[in-house]
Amino acid sequence: MNATNRSEQVEQEAETEIDNNLAAVSDVEAGIRDFVRNDIAYLRRSPQASTEPLEPNTEATVNNVNSLIQRVAGTSLAEIEKLISELESLRDLLHAEGQRVQREISGYAQLSQAAMKSTRMIADNVTQWKRAADGLRNS
Repeated sequence: MNATNRSEQVEQEAETEIDNNLAAVSDVEAGIRDFVRNDIAYLRRSPQASTEPLEPNTEATVNNVNSLIQRVAGTSLAEIEKLISELESLRDLLHAEGQRVQREISGYAQLSQAAMKSTRMIADNVTQWKRAADGLRNS
């Protein structure tokens, strides 16, 4: 009974810890979303609606965020293109290996058929020799 209660308690503690971690992640994501919305909200507005100039700090922040996004996106795109080329070469390799395996299987099948024919011929010859030997003994 004590071990069962202990395992249930451990499970409850683990679930509580997971819930706390998920809540913390959600809070961080919400904070990032709010920051981005507040910091870049003017970009969604049409240029005619906002006639007042941007503050220098805001413009610098926007430029920094834009350059950061371009660097991250550029790196991500380069990685994606690299992965695509690696996957294409793996596909080509697998295709070539599949064809090689098919050729090997075909060769083994032909070899197996030749071996079966040879075995039948040997068995038939042995049977004939045995009959001939039996015939000589009986005569």
